[in-house]
Amino acid sequence: MPGQSLGIMGALGRPGVVALTYVLTTLELTCLFMQFSILPYLSRTLGLDSVAFGYLQTIFGMLQLLGGPVFGRFADQRGARAALSLSFMAASTIYLLLAAACSPSLPGVFLLFASRLPAVLMHTLPGAQMIITDLTEPAERPAALGRLGLCFGIGVILGSLLGGTLSTACGIQCPAIVALVANLLGAILSFTCIPSSTKQTGVTAQAPPPGAAKTSVFDLKAISRLLLLPGVLPVFLVKVISGFPTGLFLVMFSIISMDFFQLEAAQAGYLMSFFGVLQMVIQGLVIGRLSRYFSEEALLRASVLVFAVVGLAMALMSNVFHFCLLMPGLVFSLCTLNVVTDSMLTKAVSASDTGTMLGLSASVQPLTRTLGPTLGGLLYRSFGVPIFGHVQLAVNLLVLLVLWRKRVYQKEDKAR
Repeated sequence: MPGQSLGIMGALGRPGVVALTYVLTTLELTCLFMQFSILPYLSRTLGLDSVAFGYLQTIFGMLQLLGGPVFGRFADQRGARAALSLSFMAASTIYLLLAAACSPSLPGVFLLFASRLPAVLMHTLPGAQMIITDLTEPAERPAALGRLGLCFGIGVILGSLLGGTLSTACGIQCPAIVALVANLLGAILSFTCIPSSTKQTGVTAQAPPPGAAKTSVFDLKAISRLLLLPGVLPVFLVKVISGFPTGLFLVMFSIISMDFFQLEAAQAGYLMSFFGVLQMVIQGLVIGRLSRYFSEEALLRASVLVFAVVGLAMALMSNVFHFCLLMPGLVFSLCTLNVVTDSMLTKAVSASDTGTMLGLSASVQPLTRTLGPTLGGLLYRSFGVPIFGHVQLAVNLLVLLVLWRKRVYQKEDKAR
């Protein structure tokens, strides 16, 4: 059995595959934030107003929302190599169309909107989470998944800096071309170095009974049935409900930073870099240490409690200095909620379903990006910034009350 497992991992071995997964994740996230840094300026150059830019963002979020669970099921059925290679090829297509949209001789607006379509298949982070989940023991999983926060933080910092620097020095098309080359490299590394499957020996994707038809990647019943397993739906609902108010605030943050905090673009960039550094430290170092001493359910309750306290502080803040003071608590809650719920959800399903479960979990953020611009804009225009704090406080106090009265997670690693 160990020999077979080593053979599956190939020449890199288990530690090498895990390390390469972290590198590929950092590469993809850096390119993603390079794109985010130039997208508003490209949209303005092409003559799009704020409403059209909102539509562009909504399309991206909706496609990611729809594609996440399907991509996760594809990863379970086809393996890690196929999943990551597909994600990097989809990302390469996005950046190719984005680079073409920068050309004055081509229909830029059409290509800009067309560049959102491959996002339905671009899910490198859930793919990386599946690999880490498959290759780590349940007790080590929170710390291993937390280290992906280092990748995210590096991606935020490098992507934002490179996007601005390259577009200023070489033109707005340059970051898209660099991202295209980087993602093609990622596709090559995924195809040549990632094993075809990272599942444990003997674990296969849901094999149908003899004589039965093989289930499709697009089988929504097979995807949705995971939510009905014991211990899954309560944790999933906590993840969605508790983090949604913060998601609304972050969706509106670019506008809030200009209107409420009165920040220039460079100052807003420094603030986002601070956010990225905090995420690197907390998710990459703090959560792993805390998971050694506290149960996942205790950490989940702690994240919801801190969310509520931060919500109260957010309702009272009046300047950017106040926001900097509450940001560590905000990042701690957000990181802990995501890492702990992902770990709990993967332990509640069988090893052959971890990719699908992580795909469902990854759809929470696109859901916020889809609903957030409309709902967040309405709340901000009607009640101002304090409403985000009030909503966060009220929602998380209710979630905390439910968590205190009833356990949402009954048995760890039940499906393995």
